[in-house]
Amino acid sequence: MPELFAYTDGACSGNPGPGGWGALLIARDGDTVVKERGICGGESDTTNNRMELTAAIEALEALERPSVLTVVTDSSYVKDGLTKWIFGWKRNGWKTAAKKPVKNVDLWKMLDAAQARHTVTWEWVKGHAGHPENERADELARKGMEPFKA
Repeated sequence: MPELFAYTDGACSGNPGPGGWGALLIARDGDTVVKERGICGGESDTTNNRMELTAAIEALEALERPSVLTVVTDSSYVKDGLTKWIFGWKRNGWKTAAKKPVKNVDLWKMLDAAQARHTVTWEWVKGHAGHPENERADELARKGMEPFKA
């Protein structure tokens, strides 16, 4: 059974501004890539964090059946949000510890629902540090942003 990975990234030109998201889905059998698919998209007026969240949502929603996978992101916001903060937010009615509304709550709820179908391990990698799949996810995010740049 191949291992499944989703490498996700978001990009923004200005923050807020035109943005893009990208995801590289890879199935590996050991070191051999069995299947690979890149997806991307964007919006005309968004933020980098919203694009990071959207990349993860789109990657999980692109899977046709419940899967066991590792999502690799260079966004500590996404990783920490899903592995640490979300439990308190949900307990507090989607409010932060400071009793403020959670930013991007619409996307956090979508991501929470998208990951519920799967068994997900979240990993963080340093962005723009030469990690080949992360660099490719970044290229996809920039491609997704292109139609929205002035």
